[in-house]
Amino acid sequence: MPEETNDLKKFKAAVIVQSIIIAALLLTITGMLIFLLQNPEAEPAVLIEDATEPTVEENSTESEGFYRMNGKKIYFKDPVYGDIYLPVYADVPACTYAQENVIRRNGMTYYLEDGGITSFFGIDVSAHQKDIDWETVKAAGVDFAMIRLGYRGYGSGELVPDENFDKNVQGALDAGIDVGVYFFSQAINEKEAVEEAKMTIAMLGDYEITYPVVYDWEVITGDKARTDNIAVEMLTKCAVAFCDTIEEAGFTPMVYQNKRTSLFKLALPDIAQYDFWLAEYGDEATFYYDYDMWQYTDEGRIPGIEGKVDLNICFTDYANKEN
Repeated sequence: MPEETNDLKKFKAAVIVQSIIIAALLLTITGMLIFLLQNPEAEPAVLIEDATEPTVEENSTESEGFYRMNGKKIYFKDPVYGDIYLPVYADVPACTYAQENVIRRNGMTYYLEDGGITSFFGIDVSAHQKDIDWETVKAAGVDFAMIRLGYRGYGSGELVPDENFDKNVQGALDAGIDVGVYFFSQAINEKEAVEEAKMTIAMLGDYEITYPVVYDWEVITGDKARTDNIAVEMLTKCAVAFCDTIEEAGFTPMVYQNKRTSLFKLALPDIAQYDFWLAEYGDEATFYYDYDMWQYTDEGRIPGIEGKVDLNICFTDYANKEN
C-alpha cells in the first residue's frame, strides 16, 4: 500500500480529535438531561460575588422546607473549605446579647446592663483539676461551678463516674458556690443516652443542684471514637432523649456544644427548647443563635485550682430561677 502523505495524516488526526470532543459533549448533555429528568426541581448554583464578611447575610428570597430557612445565611471562614454560608433556622431564637456589653475585669468576664453586672462568673471542672481549694475559689469571685459527673468511654462505651465528683460537688456547695453538672456523652443511640441520664440522676442524689444538668457531646480528635460517624439525626435524638429524661426528674436540662459542631452536627430546631451552653474561645462570641452560658477560654487561672481551668459567663440567674 502507498504511504500516506503528511497532510492526510494530519486530516485523520483532526477527525479523531473532533470525534472525541463530540462524543464527550454528547455524554455531558445526556448526563445533564438524565439529571434534570430525575430532579425536576433542580436549579443551577448561584455564585455570590463580592461577598463581604458579615455574621449573617440577608437574602431577599425566603423559602420554607426541610431546613426551615428564613432567607438569611450564616457566614464564616473555614480553614479547609474557605468561605461557608449556612442557612439560618427561622424557628431557632437568635442571640440578643450586645458584645459591647461584655467586659473583662481581673481576668473574669461579665455582662453589663444599665451600668450594672447582670451575669454570673463560673468555671467547669473535672478530676483533671485534681484537688481544688473551694473556699479559695469562692474568695476569687466564682459564682458557680459546672462539675463533671461522669463520662462514657469513647472506645469502650463503658460508663465511668468522675472520681472527684462527690468531693467537688460537696466542696463547692460548702463554699457557697452554686453547682451544675455535666455528663460527657458518647451515646450512639437513644437507649444509651437515656442510660447516661439515669446514671446522672442516680448520682445526683440529694445534692442541691441549682444550675443545669448538661448533655456534653464532643468530637474526638487524634483517635478513633465510637461516635465518629454518628448521623446528625441520631446525635440530635440522643441529646433530646438525655434532656427529656433529666427534665422529667425535675432538673433543668442543657446542651453543651462548640460553635462549629453546633452548626454542622445538630438539628438545632429540635433542641431549641433546651438551654444552651456555647463553647467558643476568644474575646467575642460570634455564634448566631441564642445561648444561656458561654465558655470563652480553656486557659483560665483561678486561685485554689492547680493549672488551667475553663472559664464561663452565665446570662441566666439559675440559682433564683423557678423551674
